[in-house]
Amino acid sequence: MAETIFAPATGRGPSALCVVRVSGPRAWDAVAELTGRDLPQPRRMALRVLRDRDGEVLDEALVVLFAEGASASGEAMAELHLHGSPAVVSAVLGRLTELPGLRLAEPGEFARRALEKGRLDLAQIEGLADLLAAETEAQRRQAMRVMRGWLSGLAEAWRADLVHARALAEVMIDFSDEDVPADTTPQIRAAVQRCLHAMRQELAGARAAERLREGFEVAVIGPPNAGKSTLINRIARREVAITSPEPGTTRDVLEVRLDLRGLPVTLLDTAGLREARDAVERIGVARARERAEQADLRVLLLPGEGEAPDIPLQPGDIRVRGKADLCPEARGLAVSGVTGAGIDALLDQIADTLRQRADSASSLAHLRQRQAIADAVAALEEAEALLDSGGAIELVAECLRAATARLESLVGRVDVEQVLDEIFARFCLGK
Repeated sequence: MAETIFAPATGRGPSALCVVRVSGPRAWDAVAELTGRDLPQPRRMALRVLRDRDGEVLDEALVVLFAEGASASGEAMAELHLHGSPAVVSAVLGRLTELPGLRLAEPGEFARRALEKGRLDLAQIEGLADLLAAETEAQRRQAMRVMRGWLSGLAEAWRADLVHARALAEVMIDFSDEDVPADTTPQIRAAVQRCLHAMRQELAGARAAERLREGFEVAVIGPPNAGKSTLINRIARREVAITSPEPGTTRDVLEVRLDLRGLPVTLLDTAGLREARDAVERIGVARARERAEQADLRVLLLPGEGEAPDIPLQPGDIRVRGKADLCPEARGLAVSGVTGAGIDALLDQIADTLRQRADSASSLAHLRQRQAIADAVAALEEAEALLDSGGAIELVAECLRAATARLESLVGRVDVEQVLDEIFARFCLGK
């Protein structure tokens, strides 16, 4: 019999409420011990007095029971909605610890049991983990879509198409010496091409999906003393970087994390780009160039009408004049980190540029997911080449089998044991 686990599902510290979850075969028995056998009807929340083994009142709590197969974990489950006092929570957890067959859950153990019981698949579990870590509205929407089964639905549709194609191939193999009603090669090719087209579309949006999950990087670059650090401080509303009239003050890459119009963005304050005057500044300039090249977007800040430094820009990168308070005649977009002039317009332009990229994001936000789809694509491309060249149908069937297996690993049906511990380690206690 599986162990019954329990854990708080809400944060630590004083609060109005604390929800304690209990899951496993003895979950309802545990509640019966706390309530004196006064159990509410399943899925009906009711107020109950919780007592210790001596009959002393621990708390008055709202209690709700879930039957096996009808809970988030797939097991018999109970929730105790306690007052959020640390003393109350500690007392109730202590009483649960005394009961036979119960133990404190490990991080992610509730979700892991949901996977084992088929309540969620692996892709949905990853979406749930991303939802718990979401900091912005865009991250929430992306994670919610995956958690609710969007990626799983795509994988299942592709798998069904490929299973049918493989069945057609098996017919040609099994009845190669007999009369077959029709040549099934065109149907197999059509299924392969449909899946290839859809999978390639998902892969094309994988980079944007990854950036949505981890955050876009925007590098503010320019010559020394262009006002980059002052601008970053103004946007962050705190002293992130040291500012000085003397050029070359910033020597390392400084990062500021922010929610920009619902998008996760990390602003990078970089060293001024010029011919370095000492070894330390040379390292700073080299790091600035490297991070700028790797960033998703570059904002080139130029002082007044000064010339741009020698650094390649990419489509969508933004040019802006700095120190607008000192150069009111500057043409185009201009900002001032001192007065705040033009900063809202700059942030809007950054957000619009990144939102266009975010709109192309697929559901493949994790390397494991992208690799599974990439492997499936490689197998299908081999199948397509065999079909085009008149290759052996047995080899085509094997390619279809390999692609199907990779899709099954995507949702956790096969070959996932090695990744489970890593995934569930990201969960908090009680989830």
